[in-house]
This record gives sequence, structure tokens and C-alpha cells, in this order.
Amino acid sequence: MKILQVFAGLAGVLLVGLGVSMALTNPGQDAYEQYAVEKLSTYLKDEVCSQAPTNLEFLQQNPEFLKRQCQTLVDTGRPQIQQLISQSTERQNWVVFSIYRTDLSMKPLLPGYHFETVGLLQNFYTYQANKR
Repeated sequence: MKILQVFAGLAGVLLVGLGVSMALTNPGQDAYEQYAVEKLSTYLKDEVCSQAPTNLEFLQQNPEFLKRQCQTLVDTGRPQIQQLISQSTERQNWVVFSIYRTDLSMKPLLPGYHFETVGLLQNFYTYQANKR
């Protein structure tokens, strides 16, 4: 019986320690915005910019011109992307972790998107991404 009490006490201390460490490492809104800007910028460069036309007559000398310009535009637009994410994100703080819900709409350039991400232990895990 005494061994069971010792194990129960140790388990309780470990659970409290885990909870405290999770609470201390729960990432905030700023960290999420940096994460989301990086993910969205990568998506735009890889998926949107890569679809830039290369077969137009004025591009014969430099067919990758539009793609490079698009990528440069994404890089220079990072502050605006962060502002868009900031304005369209709702955070639910559960102390030991946070859930971020972001609804992006950049019509008519891109379709709308809904993202749900959990932040815990200084990391982010996007578990839902839907095109609307």
C-alpha cells in the first residue's frame, strides 16, 4: 500500500511538472504569426508563383521573369501578409497549449483558406487546412 502511495505521489509531481513546463512553453500570438507568414510565403512561392506563365511572347528572352518577380513580391510583402494573418486569426489559450484558427481570403487573387493549428511546447502543428 505504501509503494502505491509513493508511485501516486511521484505521478502527481510529474504531471504538475509537465503542466508547468507546457504552460511556460505555450507559444504566443507573435510566434504563431511568424510561423504562419513563413508557411504562407512558402506556399505562395511554390504553388502560386510556379504557375506564372512562361510562354508569353515578351518572355522569350527571360521565361522565368514573372516567376522571379512573383517571388520577390512575396518577400517584400511579408509585413502585409503578417498583418493579414494577425487580423484573421483567433486564438484560444488553454494555458498549456493554444489553438489558432485563421480564415484567409485574398479574393480575387486566391481562394479562401481555413487553417487550424495547435501550439504547444514552442512548436506549431497545423492539423486542418481547407480550401474554400
